[in-house]
Amino acid sequence: MAFSFLHAADLHLGSPFQGLALRDDVLAAKLAGASRDAFVELIDRALEERIAFAIFAGDIFDGDWRDSSIALFFNRQIGRLAKIGVPVFLLKGNHDADSVVTKSLSLPDLAHQFSTSKPETFSLPDLRVALHGRGFSHRAESDNLARAYPAPKPGWFNIGVLHTSLDGRPGHAAYAPCSLDDLRAKNYDYWALGHVHAHEVVSTDPFVVYPGNLQGRHIRETGAKGAVLVDVAENQVTGLRRLIVDRARFAEITIDASSHEEAPALLRVVEVRAREEAAKAEGRLLALRIRLTGGSALHGMLAADPARWRDEIEAAAQRAHEDIVLERFSLETRALAASAPRRKNDLQDSDFDFASLLDECLDDPDLRSEALAALAGIALKFPPGSPGLSEELDDLLAQARDLALFSAESKEGEAP
Repeated sequence: MAFSFLHAADLHLGSPFQGLALRDDVLAAKLAGASRDAFVELIDRALEERIAFAIFAGDIFDGDWRDSSIALFFNRQIGRLAKIGVPVFLLKGNHDADSVVTKSLSLPDLAHQFSTSKPETFSLPDLRVALHGRGFSHRAESDNLARAYPAPKPGWFNIGVLHTSLDGRPGHAAYAPCSLDDLRAKNYDYWALGHVHAHEVVSTDPFVVYPGNLQGRHIRETGAKGAVLVDVAENQVTGLRRLIVDRARFAEITIDASSHEEAPALLRVVEVRAREEAAKAEGRLLALRIRLTGGSALHGMLAADPARWRDEIEAAAQRAHEDIVLERFSLETRALAASAPRRKNDLQDSDFDFASLLDECLDDPDLRSEALAALAGIALKFPPGSPGLSEELDDLLAQARDLALFSAESKEGEAP
């Protein structure tokens, strides 16, 4: 018998996008609705593909988010599958364990949620499919849940559903840790995993798959996002197809400013690179981080008015495509090692090196102590939980040095 099923995970419905302060209300609204729109398209595609059943391997919702409309939205969408007789299998991940929504969620017909107290098996006799899984009862699940999963049903297509960091995937908390050997030891035909937000086929013997999350939410989640369609025939996986349904993308470009002596030329490069990223996004809303690096003759001008140049950079990106938003402008250029302005000392006839004097000031422990005290006072005015400034002391002092040099150079150029 041949059939196809949907494997999705890490929907994080209701999760806010991180690192964005959008100044365009229309673009902000489009981005805010991206996760929901992606899920609607996923269900549309699943219906078109006439799937036999759907698996959602954890983190459907996001932490302690309390918006009941998210639960109603999710129920409405999976209800579209139930109406045509498509079963849905849900497993709680670490975020779902904390979710107020999941604790009060009444599921529609044909929607089944795995137990959070012990492994549970659901059977589809017509397809001869057995699904084995266990959800998280609490967020910080540190036990190897896979070891307790039951033996496979002989002669059936066996699927293990698990939310796990597996061998310790970089950037992900070590929840429900296990090894690939642990999974292979169960002799299942397919492992439907969740938790890791990047798409990955970990193994093909047996198939061990992370579909990735449905929609990127910050700059660390770049590239195409979606779910996986699994084709099965004669109890064997015959194909994996990615369903790309994301509505917004994140990308980062780094531009070496060292070869540009004029701002218009640098802005043209920004526009070209932004247009390339927009083409990759294929019409989706694109949140773009732009980094300028290298020793540059433009550094003083850029550092002297970063707010203005952030606007210039964003305008250049939007000339490339109207649906680009600037996620962050990161100025990482440095001043060229050119001779600094030499100015007459009022008390002596000798010249002095202004740049060297500034460097000495940066190394002065008394100045650094006063600067740290000033930053601590500023931090008291920030909302609770805001990042501290003291860790950025060196960068802030370097920026102040460059600004002072640029100001001195400008005045030197104005002197009669």
